Amino acid sequence: MNNPIRPDAVLVQAVIAGALSFAHLHDLAAAAGQTGWKAWAYPVSVDLLLVAAWRRLRSDGPSRLAWCWFLVALVASLGANVATAGFLDLAHPPGWLRFGVAGWPALAFLGGTLLAHSPTPHQASVDRVPEPEPVTATRAPEPAPEPEPLPLAEPPAALPEAAPAPDVEAPAALVAHARRLADDHQARTGIPIDRDTLRSRLGVPAPMADAITAQLT
Repeated sequence: MNNPIRPDAVLVQAVIAGALSFAHLHDLAAAAGQTGWKAWAYPVSVDLLLVAAWRRLRSDGPSRLAWCWFLVALVASLGANVATAGFLDLAHPPGWLRFGVAGWPALAFLGGTLLAHSPTPHQASVDRVPEPEPVTATRAPEPAPEPEPLPLAEPPAALPEAAPAPDVEAPAALVAHARRLADDHQARTGIPIDRDTLRSRLGVPAPMADAITAQLT
């Protein structure tokens, strides 16, 4: 079911105020020499610019452009209403009034064009193409410095002749372990391992160390 049309007091008031303002603008334009359809076009131009600026303010938020043209259209509308209240002799309008009415179409055209085609802050942020990040040349890693050659080790001094080993028999596993220690010592220091060092590494008594040293040599 269609809802019945109910009169709205605010809407009725807006229609009455708009009709009065429209008539005042028409009378002012006609008094300034704009006759015929031109006098009727002036109220439409002023009211449309006022509505366009207000819509821009409501939809896109406050901006200097929208506020500027809203105030221009508001001053034109209020000026026309006040001028027709007897403050001016419309039978003999002054020159500045004729000048303003004649220049209004160009001014309204400029305002309407700027309001229609100026990008909003949201559109400006969307249309802005992000600038490419500067490409920084990656520096190739410098080659690691070659290790300096180790100085040649002096030839190892001859081991002192071992005293005749006592009659001690070293286990084969212990001898194999001692050989690994001797080889490691030779590789690290460049000299053969001596008896005292071998003894301390193995933790064996002196006779056992002598027997193992004799087997290593």
